[in-house]
Amino acid sequence: MAPHHRLVAELMTTEVVTVRGDTSFKEIAALLAEHRVTAVPVVDDENRPTGIVSEADLLRRQASLPGPGVPPTARPAPGPVTDEAVVAGTLMTSPAVTAQPQWSIVEAARVMERHGVKRLPVVDGGGRLVGIVSRADLLRVFLRPDHTVREEITGELLAGTLDIPTSDVTVHVVDGAVTLTGTVPRRSLVPVLERLCRGVDGVVDVTCALDFRVDDLARPAPAVAAGHRPETPH
Repeated sequence: MAPHHRLVAELMTTEVVTVRGDTSFKEIAALLAEHRVTAVPVVDDENRPTGIVSEADLLRRQASLPGPGVPPTARPAPGPVTDEAVVAGTLMTSPAVTAQPQWSIVEAARVMERHGVKRLPVVDGGGRLVGIVSRADLLRVFLRPDHTVREEITGELLAGTLDIPTSDVTVHVVDGAVTLTGTVPRRSLVPVLERLCRGVDGVVDVTCALDFRVDDLARPAPAVAAGHRPETPH
């Protein structure tokens, strides 16, 4: 059995604070403060995310306005300020980058990194909002107790996936750092076991100090043709 990566559905927040496209600047700011969040999804009438509006979006809007002490040349070109300019629909970052509940945390983290975002609205098959997952949520897997990580490696990887007796390999886990000692049947299993251990949620590093019984990666000696005597140095 391969290691089980936690899914977005297991880590996401399901009670999501949302706004509509016509929600005003002040209403958004009040919601962020009231719920102690830094961003909210903007949804349409069918609860489908159309964008994200964050503290950074609000601050960007404020920074664009002229104020006392700002040199006239540094001020933006004058123009009418309308209600339309200060609602979620025009303040938000769009389109929304979303995740799906069945994604692993690895998939979600890669999407966050690729798009440079800190959170992902989670949508169902119809594109409707069912939750939100943040960087902090993904990092929660590294709070797994060491004994839980050790049990997964010994039970699921050694005994289940690789069929290696747990008495042959000792697994030490301290603050998420795994050390493997003992003996495996074949040399080729060493990198496989290391890679699988790195895939276990909560593992931050792996050190392999393993021996092996059979070196199945060694190149066989070249065959000597019948009747041929190898040359000997003079």
